[in-house]
Amino acid sequence: MKKRIAIISGYRSAMGKAGGVFKNITAHDLGAKVAKEVLIRSNIDSNLIDEVIIGNVAQPSEAANIARVIALKAGISQDVPAFSVHRNCASGMESITSAASKINNNEADIIFAGGVESMTNIPFIYSNKMVNLFTNLAKSKKIFGKIKAISSFRLSHLSPIIGIQQGLTDPISGLIMGNTAENIANDFKISRKDQDEFALNSHIKASNAIKNNIFASEIIPIFDNKKTMIDEDEGVRKEQKIEDLSKLKPYFNRQTGSVTVGNSSQITDGAAFAILMSEKKAKELSKKYNFEILGYLTDFSYAGLDPSIMGLGPVFATKKLLDKIDKKLTDFDLIEINEAFAAQVIGCVKAFGDADFCKKYFNLTTPIGHINQDILNVNGGAIALGHPVGMSGARIIIHALRELKRRNKKNALATLCIGGGQGGACFLEAA
Repeated sequence: MKKRIAIISGYRSAMGKAGGVFKNITAHDLGAKVAKEVLIRSNIDSNLIDEVIIGNVAQPSEAANIARVIALKAGISQDVPAFSVHRNCASGMESITSAASKINNNEADIIFAGGVESMTNIPFIYSNKMVNLFTNLAKSKKIFGKIKAISSFRLSHLSPIIGIQQGLTDPISGLIMGNTAENIANDFKISRKDQDEFALNSHIKASNAIKNNIFASEIIPIFDNKKTMIDEDEGVRKEQKIEDLSKLKPYFNRQTGSVTVGNSSQITDGAAFAILMSEKKAKELSKKYNFEILGYLTDFSYAGLDPSIMGLGPVFATKKLLDKIDKKLTDFDLIEINEAFAAQVIGCVKAFGDADFCKKYFNLTTPIGHINQDILNVNGGAIALGHPVGMSGARIIIHALRELKRRNKKNALATLCIGGGQGGACFLEAA
């Protein structure tokens, strides 16, 4: 990018398990609660915001263009335009990189961006036969027509299409996301033991982060409809044991698979937002409005790949990013790879360092590089915390910047795989 983009006031909600603490809160209400507080904590005049961009995957029918609904509910002026973006698992990241592009192109000065998802509220869908029955019933003006429509009913018509399952199934490969992780596990010979140990470490690291109040600085407490304060991620299992993980049966390939619900990301609800502006604008306004610059988005890349191995998206996107910024993997102080599946993250780490893989896909004579496990997902990831698909891309950016500041480090890589065969990667720098 031509200029670094400053990120200020980056916060998130805690993440609630599907059907858990946020089950009675819609995506737009959850988003509005977090967005309102992000604006308050920024100290800036909300009238300075030029646009709102919010990522969301499920796109609830009751809140078409959810970005606009959240903006108005959060108190942003009705004069400020808003639009929603959708890049599957990278929707939250897409909102932030879209905002950065607009600012770089002088189309806006200040943009409110982030992502939200209520996976709890992804609906069950009627079959086409049931929809046709309702349609014919509504169209029939005479009693005999209505009787004919009703008489076509069969109990099988009530079998629902599970929206979340449909959404997590790639229409090109026909594979649900878990089976793409199985492909990676097979290709890189990743054992069930390695996957379970990775999952255990995610919970251990997240538990330690909670214990040491590391997440407290980024979480905005939310009050549910019963006035109960929710300020801690619901999915983290502080007493998780490897023995319990090893007892779980494979979920996607039940005969020969190794991917389980325990070594996969959790289906969750959450929201994460930030305010973006040019570095020059941030330094100018920070004195007037007394806000702290969280850090900078310096560059980013997206890349495509075979949908059947979509979990390796971070490798493809990061390779593209490294070429743009002329850096190596070893130049990063911290690396966040969203944990869609343990097999997927382990596969990415292996792919970066695999000479044959790098030769086949990038025509390289040497591997891309080695990832130091000590700087990877230092406070756990989506296996422990959860993966609200519209939020996660924004979350890992905000968390990486906060962790850079906490550790007094210089830069980070935030990257994730994207359903459908893509990857996204961001180069972040400390303020």
